[in-house]
Amino acid sequence: MANKLLKGTFLLSSASFISKILGFIYIVPLTVLVGTSGYALYRYAYGPYTIMLSLSTMGIPLAISKLTAKYKQLKREDIVRKIVKSGMAFMLVTGMTSFLLLYMLAPLLAGIVVDGKNDGNSLESITYVIRVVSFALIIIPPMSLLRGFFQGNESMGPSAISTVVEQLSRVLFILAGVVVSLKLLDLSIKHAVGVAAFGAFIGGIAGLAVLLFYFRKRKKFLLKPRHEIVIHNDISVISIFKEMIKYSIPFVIMGLSLPLYQNIDTYSINMVLSNNGYNRMDPENVNSVIGLAQILVLIPVSITTGLSVTIIPNITKSFFQNNFCLLKEQIGQSLLILMFIIIPAATGIYVLAEPLYLLLFTEKNLPILGGELLKFYAPAAILIAFYGVTTSILQAINQQKILILGLFSGILIKIILNLVLPGIFLEKGFILATYCGYLVSLTFNMIIIRKRIGMDLIKIKYRIVTVIISTFIMAFFVNILEKSLSQYVGTFLIVLICSSLGILIYIISLYGLNIKKISKGTVSKR
Repeated sequence: MANKLLKGTFLLSSASFISKILGFIYIVPLTVLVGTSGYALYRYAYGPYTIMLSLSTMGIPLAISKLTAKYKQLKREDIVRKIVKSGMAFMLVTGMTSFLLLYMLAPLLAGIVVDGKNDGNSLESITYVIRVVSFALIIIPPMSLLRGFFQGNESMGPSAISTVVEQLSRVLFILAGVVVSLKLLDLSIKHAVGVAAFGAFIGGIAGLAVLLFYFRKRKKFLLKPRHEIVIHNDISVISIFKEMIKYSIPFVIMGLSLPLYQNIDTYSINMVLSNNGYNRMDPENVNSVIGLAQILVLIPVSITTGLSVTIIPNITKSFFQNNFCLLKEQIGQSLLILMFIIIPAATGIYVLAEPLYLLLFTEKNLPILGGELLKFYAPAAILIAFYGVTTSILQAINQQKILILGLFSGILIKIILNLVLPGIFLEKGFILATYCGYLVSLTFNMIIIRKRIGMDLIKIKYRIVTVIISTFIMAFFVNILEKSLSQYVGTFLIVLICSSLGILIYIISLYGLNIKKISKGTVSKR
């Protein structure tokens, strides 16, 4: 079971990480092509799209994953078939509905972020780009449902491959489309950003095609033939919908956490800074820079996605089997896998914030401010990642409803502090508000986990301590190396050498601190 969990985690985490890397890579040339203002326009459209995407899927994919795992365990193949058919029909309807809703609400959303009197992006431009990206909502929900079905069958490969193909297709279309729009067709920035936004639709088509290919190829494994299924009429389609919605509503609310935090910033930064008499630079530029910093911070958080969707079927199965010893082992393993990666990754971004931002986003995107904000933002990756995994753990053991209280407590703190802290800390106030919001929600999750399951982190304290010590050792030497190299080489070599040696130092330090336990074969038990 442990090996299966690790394999599934590796596949989905790798796919998520590759997807995040691809999603990050295209931002670099995109910002060069369309500028800081053009990237801000892209953010204005993509923000409400991500929220509407979460609402359109309604948490159904993860609910499908959980329900499939449950009824597979109960040997109810007839129910599994009903789940797939009814879920797909529901996703097609919600996808079309969400597309129409976002398309019609575009002018209203544009009016929230700009007042029509500023010198930046116009109401017309923002409305146009939001409407273009809304078309992706037609195709993404059905694709997401198929991913959830594969994951519920503990078949992580198709989901991982489709994730990479979707993002790769999207990125290639965006870059090629923007270059053609600006260099060959001589179109405006508005239309170039519109082409970039339409990339979400193209990526969705490619990802869905991959999933349909694997579904046809593995259909006999995923769904037993009708003549081999014993059909019972004790559970109707309506009952399945009720159970699906029961599971999905908490999932969609929790899935909105990251988009909500990002959109609170996107749609409040301009207004809050202007109301506070901010005159250091155009608030729209600050909005764009914080968005670029978020992208870098969320790269290591990609582990959350892979780990979260992997642990749900496994933990659900252990929970319904009342195997609490295995359940505690799986939860402890999940947290340790996450800790092993996210703590050093976030620390590395913190140490190399200035050269990293300058290297990737160049002098055109306010590198002094960007490096400063990235350094301040980097540790937030740890809070965001742990919040995502602990949320999935609680969802898998039927604690969905109580999670909502923790989420909205954090969101409320974020909204309040977003209005208050920038008056004191300027740009950093928005980031500090994010820390406070996630800290409240994460604390809530950890309390519930300990109360409901009895998870005691003291039992794995040695491994936690070795990860933290190894991270500090890495940070100490990388910091010295970065300051020394900055006098002699450029930012590319600084980032390359420091990141490579940083990883090596971390692994050596971790191995050295655990060598006695490794030799005795006790690391996995303590």
